[in-house]
Amino acid sequence: MKVSTIASALAMATAATAFAPSNTAVRSTARMMSAELDDADSAEPAVMAVESSGAAAAALPAQSASIPFLARPAALDGTMVGDVGFDPLGFAKNKDDLANYREAEIKHGRLAMLAAAGWPLSELFDKKIAAALGMAPVLDASDRVPSLLNGGLGKISPAYWIGCLGAAALVDVLGQLRMKGDGYQPGDYGLRLGYPADEAGRERMQLAELKNGRLAMIAIFGFAVQEFVTKQGVVDETPIFFKPLMQAMHEYANSGYIQ
Repeated sequence: MKVSTIASALAMATAATAFAPSNTAVRSTARMMSAELDDADSAEPAVMAVESSGAAAAALPAQSASIPFLARPAALDGTMVGDVGFDPLGFAKNKDDLANYREAEIKHGRLAMLAAAGWPLSELFDKKIAAALGMAPVLDASDRVPSLLNGGLGKISPAYWIGCLGAAALVDVLGQLRMKGDGYQPGDYGLRLGYPADEAGRERMQLAELKNGRLAMIAIFGFAVQEFVTKQGVVDETPIFFKPLMQAMHEYANSGYIQ
């Protein structure tokens, strides 16, 4: 099981590159065309706009980059960072739908990144912190995190859930307020510490967040399923990913995994 887990983790890391967009040149072309329209003679704006639109549409592949045997959805025109034409069920009927789904994707990705970090950290430190504070640990006898599949959610204080709901509501309200402004981009709540000033740098940061969020959503789902199937905590089953190397090797040797 350890070998399959490690292989699965490597496969997920490799699969994250499948979300890399192939439309950078398209966005650059669109920006150049927009600049040319601004500087062009005012007598020919309509003609140039039609030509620019036609050129941008021609630059996009007819097939989806993520699912080559399907046609590229009409709403996914390559202008959004991370757009590789993945919408096999046709949820995004128009630009408004697409913006709403991107907003949801970013929120879920950010939450998944926090969860993917918090899950193994809780398995490493929950019992130590609980012992230091004289409290009962929430991990079960197999050091598994409470979840819908593992059970144990009843051990969590209601105050925690209230705090989570309150924080989520606050973030959502702030997001709704910013959405009313001009030029709003999905997921942009104004937290821009260290944010690049140039457009290329901003697109690179946005793409990095999307990739990591998508991978984290896969990872946290994998954690839950793995612990449900193996009846063992992910940290205990694959310590090489979460503990110092020598400690992990020692545990592998004691378990008979390394002869």
